[in-house]
Amino acid sequence: MAKIRDLLAQGPTLSFEFFPPKTDVGITNLREAVDELAPLKPSFISVTYGAGGSTRDLTRDLVIGMNQDYDFPVMAHLTCVGHTQDQVKELLDQYAEGGVENILALGGDPPADGSDPGGDFTYAIELVEVIRAHGADFSIGVATQPELHPRSEDRDTDRRHLAEKLEAADFGVSNFFFDPNDYLLMVEELADLGCHTPVLPGVMLFRDPAGLRRMSAMNQSKLPIDLDERLDACVDPAAVLDVSVDCGGLLCERLLAAGVPGLHLFVLNRADTAKRVLEQLDR
Repeated sequence: MAKIRDLLAQGPTLSFEFFPPKTDVGITNLREAVDELAPLKPSFISVTYGAGGSTRDLTRDLVIGMNQDYDFPVMAHLTCVGHTQDQVKELLDQYAEGGVENILALGGDPPADGSDPGGDFTYAIELVEVIRAHGADFSIGVATQPELHPRSEDRDTDRRHLAEKLEAADFGVSNFFFDPNDYLLMVEELADLGCHTPVLPGVMLFRDPAGLRRMSAMNQSKLPIDLDERLDACVDPAAVLDVSVDCGGLLCERLLAAGVPGLHLFVLNRADTAKRVLEQLDR
């Protein structure tokens, strides 16, 4: 296995992100997707965390199992919401015992009904501090929002908080975006604050227009007008995937030309779009 901070030093990296499925069939499909993508030699893959820690045990079991089954590292996601320090420390012990070396520390989404999620953490940087204090020497990543965090007061405050969080971590992974200039401007603004922690750009390989629009609204990721119009014109799922590959491939080309530290592809537990995009990039 390898720590992502070391992989980035050798860069550029290629990584894929998966979500924990809810059924046995879903788990089988996830494993099949990873098997299909494994020949592309990813630097690492990652598995997300359900809202409020709802998939804590499933995420843990998937990450530890796949980390042992494949010859590339698997990064675990860990959220603040609804977790006590003891729960986090127990999870870190389990990850360390299972050979997992990489953690993405996230704030997490609060309950949709506005209720108090409980737990001992408010911000991701508090979670970073607990992970950093663990004896396993995890490589720690944090999330970034190129188009500003939905709960930010203003741009300057957002960037100062983000720079502070990134300085405490080893690397960042951005939320998805469609305009490469949003990501590049974020990196420039962080550099102006003296923060040079590498941030991997996240590229969404969408499969469903309604789902994409819902996620874009939730994250306040601007959906370009021309992309919105192309999706409206799609007559079947195959046409949507063609648009996804075109959009994702062009974005990846522009990012690589700008010298990004790697590509992080949100593959939605399927291998087909990622394989087509990487073929387009001759990778």
